[in-house]
Amino acid sequence: MKLLKIKSLRSTRMINKILFSLTIGCISALAFSQESEALPDTQIEPELPNLIADSGIQKDSTRNFKRMKIDGIAAVVGDYVILESDIDKTLIDLRSQGAAMEGVDRCSLLGKLMEDRLYAHQAVQDSLLVSDDEVSATTERQIQGLLEQIGSMEKLLKFYKQDDEISLREDINKIIKLRMLSEKMQQKIVSDIQITPEEVRQFFNKIPENERPVFGAELEISQIVKEPKATDEEKQKVIDKLNAIKADIEDNGASFSVKAILYSQDPGSKPKGGLYEGVTKDTGFDKTFKDVAFSLREGEISEPFETVFGYHIIYIEKIRGQELDLRHILIQPEISQKALDEAKMELDSIRQNIIDGKYTFAEAALNFSDEKETKFDGGLLRNPVNFDSRFELTKMDPALYNQVRNLKDNEISYPQLEQDPRGGAPKYKILKVTNRYDEHVADFAKDYIKIQQLALTEKQYNAIKKWMDKHIKDTYVSINEGSKDCTFANNWVKK
Repeated sequence: MKLLKIKSLRSTRMINKILFSLTIGCISALAFSQESEALPDTQIEPELPNLIADSGIQKDSTRNFKRMKIDGIAAVVGDYVILESDIDKTLIDLRSQGAAMEGVDRCSLLGKLMEDRLYAHQAVQDSLLVSDDEVSATTERQIQGLLEQIGSMEKLLKFYKQDDEISLREDINKIIKLRMLSEKMQQKIVSDIQITPEEVRQFFNKIPENERPVFGAELEISQIVKEPKATDEEKQKVIDKLNAIKADIEDNGASFSVKAILYSQDPGSKPKGGLYEGVTKDTGFDKTFKDVAFSLREGEISEPFETVFGYHIIYIEKIRGQELDLRHILIQPEISQKALDEAKMELDSIRQNIIDGKYTFAEAALNFSDEKETKFDGGLLRNPVNFDSRFELTKMDPALYNQVRNLKDNEISYPQLEQDPRGGAPKYKILKVTNRYDEHVADFAKDYIKIQQLALTEKQYNAIKKWMDKHIKDTYVSINEGSKDCTFANNWVKK
């Protein structure tokens, strides 16, 4: 059945997502692994072990016999070897993450690991390469993230059973390179797949009525936003302060990192001394921020400049090809209580005029809202996950849910003060639930976007399945005897 295929693909993606999140192991697995039997480290491109006839026994120098655990080979796919310890470590990591383990066993994990190796192997054949700089930058970000969690390089080396930092980086580089190659190959397979309205209709009509999906209760929400503005005097105070910080760093050798910790108002980078690593032109920063950053030389500090978040200065710490490691300091001009009160009073007036019928909510949004992203669409919010106008109640952002949960149909909220979680200035807004959809069986007209996504998912699944069947036939694959009885989603055991 169609939905069974989609469910299978989602299950595979779930395992895939978990495995990628465990690319270099999970720190929380430390406590678990200390209580479990010690397992050899995961290897991605290992040397083939030299097995001897009595490989379960090794003689020591005193001629006494000592048992040792041999890490066996679970499978070989192209140029890649999968060890039994790869599966063991992945199972430990999944359990330590608290992942749902229903339907996840050694066979399914081995199948997933083999898929990743096949993607990576074919990516190399198709010249879908990743740069060493890209791999190294990602490794560095991973290591810094782990150090923040585990505390020190010494503990990190002990956890990964490595003698030195160089060996740790080499192992992580291998894992990240495989992951990147696998992702690139998967993206290539589905990149050109599109779905036509006729294909969507045929997909929906083939689903038996008693098997059609049920969509949860959803809301459409509109809002009108007023953003209080700082005075020119407050803006100049911030510019002067940033210029003084810049001068102290350049003239007196003060630390940019320390200054960022002391003065920056960016919650994401302040604890790290204003640091952002691996910034590219495609990174989701403000356009002005990126334009300034990529105009600077290594070691240079920008002049103060303004974005929607406030005023910044940027210091370029390192340039690696098309990537930057930078530090920045963000300071926001102070918004006076008078400005906040005026914004609230204006929204109160707008709200009352809508209730009195002087104009509609959509007309008020177009004419009075300060939020460019929504004002031209009647204030309608878009779901950041799929850009649909509907928000499923069980998946809504808790902050947004709390703002609208008590609103009745056609009721308009009183002005609510909202702090920008990204570090921007505070703002007032009023909200309205413009449409409410109860839990219901899929309807082609009402739920077209969701059905379209299901149809596209199935088409992608079929493309990936076809690709897998072809390349498994064309690629060297070997599975150890103990795993040949597994029921794999793909035909790994060639007849």
